[in-house]
Amino acid sequence: MDKVTALCQNRRVLFAATKQKSYLRNTQEMHLLAGIATQLTCAVSDSGRYPVRLVQVWAALIRHLFGRRYDTAFFGFAPQLMLPFLWLYRLRGTAVSIDFFISVYDTLVDDRKKFSPGGLPARLCHWLDHATLAAADLVIVDTQADRDFFCREFECPAEKVQVLYLEADSAFYKPRPPRAPDGRFVVLYFGSALPLQGVEVILDAARRLEEDPAVKFVLIGPFEKAFGVQPTCYPNVQFIPWLSQPQLADAIAGADLCLAGHFSGTIGKAARTIAGKTYIYRAMEKPVVLGDGPANRELFHPGNGVYFVPLGDGEALARCIAQRRKEWSADGPEQQP
Repeated sequence: MDKVTALCQNRRVLFAATKQKSYLRNTQEMHLLAGIATQLTCAVSDSGRYPVRLVQVWAALIRHLFGRRYDTAFFGFAPQLMLPFLWLYRLRGTAVSIDFFISVYDTLVDDRKKFSPGGLPARLCHWLDHATLAAADLVIVDTQADRDFFCREFECPAEKVQVLYLEADSAFYKPRPPRAPDGRFVVLYFGSALPLQGVEVILDAARRLEEDPAVKFVLIGPFEKAFGVQPTCYPNVQFIPWLSQPQLADAIAGADLCLAGHFSGTIGKAARTIAGKTYIYRAMEKPVVLGDGPANRELFHPGNGVYFVPLGDGEALARCIAQRRKEWSADGPEQQP
């Protein structure tokens, strides 16, 4: 992290983000900055409502702008929503760093298909991303694949971009003793039902494995509502609403195989990013199944509990799970982590 160190070490740093403090990326960056800055001030909100968080963060940024001077302003999640402040802090002589974790254009046009490419809303989103990148002295991204895409798509100079891979929060996610065997091979996935996650691929794999009574899927998140899923249609799947981090860690500890993804075969972002859950699973030393995209290949390789499947291929995912289940049965459930 040479570029971050050069901009923030032994300096007064203001950190602002539009996600709560507990958000994985915020936790990681605040911990990093606290270790190198002489003073770290955080402008974040823990409100559960996004509009309220925005107003509270904007108000804090205004107070800090006209109050104490900072050497560096570090804008975390969604710096696009704080763009005027990037310009204002630069005008005041403050160095500006941003975490370009999400592209508004990429998310709304390619990922969620809210706007058509070439239309006015899409062009406005593209301008917003371009202007945000141009206003920063340092840009943090999550993978090399995303760095290459952002530099190409938004004409961002590569020399001011630094890759910072995610890290799991060790306060919650760490290795656990093996669970007590119950005769079933538990396959776990958690997520927020975003299109790039490819949850439909997981449901397809679950459908293909219905005849194997030893396989149980546990899906944690808003999937019943997002996909209109009736639990009775998937007898081998247990659907669980969103959990707190301690509860999620307990659920992961009870799994035999964890699905990380991303699995979508139609959304470019799925191949360019590493799912945050991947870092959580590996921090807990769980075997994982990854979508075979360039971003995942930056850090992970087949073997030692890491398995790759082609993007968008539910049949391949089912085969991978079935093979892991056979190995689990051959070794004996009581021998499994």
